Amino acid sequence: MKVRNVLLAVSVFMFMNVRTMAQTPAGNTAGEGRVLVAYFSATGTTKSVAEKMARAVGGDLYAITPEKPYTSADLNWHNDRSRSSLEMNDPAARPAIAGKPLNVKDYDVVFIGYPIWWGVAPRVVNTFIESVNLEGKTVIPFATSGGSGIGSSVSALRSAYPRINWQSGRLLNSEHDMREWLSAMGY
Repeated sequence: MKVRNVLLAVSVFMFMNVRTMAQTPAGNTAGEGRVLVAYFSATGTTKSVAEKMARAVGGDLYAITPEKPYTSADLNWHNDRSRSSLEMNDPAARPAIAGKPLNVKDYDVVFIGYPIWWGVAPRVVNTFIESVNLEGKTVIPFATSGGSGIGSSVSALRSAYPRINWQSGRLLNSEHDMREWLSAMGY
């Protein structure tokens, strides 16, 4: 009787694991370890998405905060002399980040969020990427934008940092988009 109960318990356990695996999408990053949601937000839009994402995936939240905050004048993309225009026209620009560098060694999955500026990630995102070691991590970009897509920004990041395990990114301008995308990844 004891052997029969053990066999029954093992059978139930195996059935549950097979059932769970069958429901997990291919390439799923869910459940692979600690998750970090790092983001830069100049106006609060990307921050809002990142906060919801961190809650949805059970991840830690980290704000990529420039040492010198951006003002409205800095963000005036119509002005060729504004801070954001000057930074984005200089591929080598790396605005300083406030605080000490983040230690990402305990994270397996890192979402990186940002607004789209000039078709790519703001230079402060490059500063963040270069200040941490993301090799061996699954890195998933997400962005917000009033009119641009995410494709060029992801291509630029992949090209600039080829040793990082980049996953497909997504433009997230609504909570519905975010939840749909995370659900497809198994979160």
